Amino acid sequence: MKRALFPGSFDPITNGHFDIIKRGIDLFDEIIIAIGVNADKKYMFSLDERKHFIEEAFKSEDKVKVLTYEGLTIDFCKKVDAEFILRGLRNPADFEFEKAIAHTNRKLSKIETVFLLTSADTSFISSSIVRDVIRNGGDYSVLVPGSVKVK
Repeated sequence: MKRALFPGSFDPITNGHFDIIKRGIDLFDEIIIAIGVNADKKYMFSLDERKHFIEEAFKSEDKVKVLTYEGLTIDFCKKVDAEFILRGLRNPADFEFEKAIAHTNRKLSKIETVFLLTSADTSFISSSIVRDVIRNGGDYSVLVPGSVKVK
């Protein structure tokens, strides 16, 4: 079974994340969306909210699971028997950052990183942009799956 881990904080999940995951479903037997927990980071949405947004967005996809983890991504990959890490690339800066992480992960383990380029219509979206739109009362609905709701 080809199992991939798609790690992130997903604060919140965006249409860019959604696109990468949907396209990854065709490449892998299973995708584990892994919400990383970082005690030093301040999130807009609680862990339960972020998990709910993702589970609702993929409720009809049997090949997608949503889990949370702390620590190194490669350690979690080993724990859940994921051979691959799936990542999306929006721009050259993403590539440089992700390349360094992929090389490090490959040096520390046998886990391969698979990169997918974001689609042109979602390449500008980031969770930080979405949070800024939300904080300022803008219409965030065109940037995220319908499961993302602000209280």
